[in-house]
Amino acid sequence: MPFLKIQTNQALPETAAKALAGKASALVAEQLGKPESYVMTSIENNPAMTFAGTDAPLAFLELKSIGLPESATADASRALCALVSSETGIDAARIYIEFSDAPRKMWGWNSGTF
Repeated sequence: MPFLKIQTNQALPETAAKALAGKASALVAEQLGKPESYVMTSIENNPAMTFAGTDAPLAFLELKSIGLPESATADASRALCALVSSETGIDAARIYIEFSDAPRKMWGWNSGTF
């Protein structure tokens, strides 16, 4: 189950946050070749955050998935930065992304693990 969390110090209207979550869900499914029915997204906006000593617009993304290959991260980074940039106006140079490959037995779902 891929999980993408997007944190940004920008205040997003609820409709914009929901739209970003939906677009991000579809993008993650496409990038990882996984069914969107397993993708979860979360948008956290307007916390106090800094990057490079300033609170100028920024975002931090975490993408976790079972079987996330290193070979997929460069393309996913480009696609996710483009999406977040286009939806929020944040410069891609102020977006960090952490990729994590989760072992099947360390990911729970439906009262069990994968």
